[in-house]
Amino acid sequence: MPNQKQIIIKQLKSEILSLELKPGTILSEATLTERFKLSRTPIREILKQLSLEGYINIYPQRGSLVSYIDLESVEQIIYLRNTLEKQIATDLCGQIPLKGQHALKQILVEQKKCILQEDALNYFMPLDDAFHKTLFTLAGHSFLWDIIQQFNVHYMRYRKLHMLKQAKLLEIYDEHEALLNLFIQNEEIKIKELLDHHIRSDVDSTNFSEQFLGFLK
Repeated sequence: MPNQKQIIIKQLKSEILSLELKPGTILSEATLTERFKLSRTPIREILKQLSLEGYINIYPQRGSLVSYIDLESVEQIIYLRNTLEKQIATDLCGQIPLKGQHALKQILVEQKKCILQEDALNYFMPLDDAFHKTLFTLAGHSFLWDIIQQFNVHYMRYRKLHMLKQAKLLEIYDEHEALLNLFIQNEEIKIKELLDHHIRSDVDSTNFSEQFLGFLK
């Protein structure tokens, strides 16, 4: 059973990843002590853990700030995912069992259903992850997916900012649907071309950097 510190760490991580706590937000020991009814020693341990995982930066004499989104880290994760998922395309092309196809189709049904809902993004992002995680799992690489998630703090927030508009959610859904059909049709080259666009399309967006300049490192 998780202890209180683990519960608080999970809560703060969730608030940072969801951008409820925006990059640059001050996390003062005094405020956290009052909020969570803990003494300063465990609060400092919590902040140290968050710092080690890249969620916050601790500055002497200034305190702790939610980390700004590091686009270099984002690009590294995108490169890793692009490389791995293209290999998965080779492994799975024309080889996804019927049970796996059904699981992916069900995720697509849920994705389409949630796009028009209020607060769609909070439902869509976990389903986006579920689609790609299922591909990793079907290829026997769920461990690699879990490794990526451990270094995902900058990439997760970057993705969330890119998915604020409904049109982007629809685009992602359409590409997921196309990817599944290409896997079934054994179109490896087309899968890799679509994956390259699907994973990398927005990384060099000037508009993104200008629109969210205050969130970036």
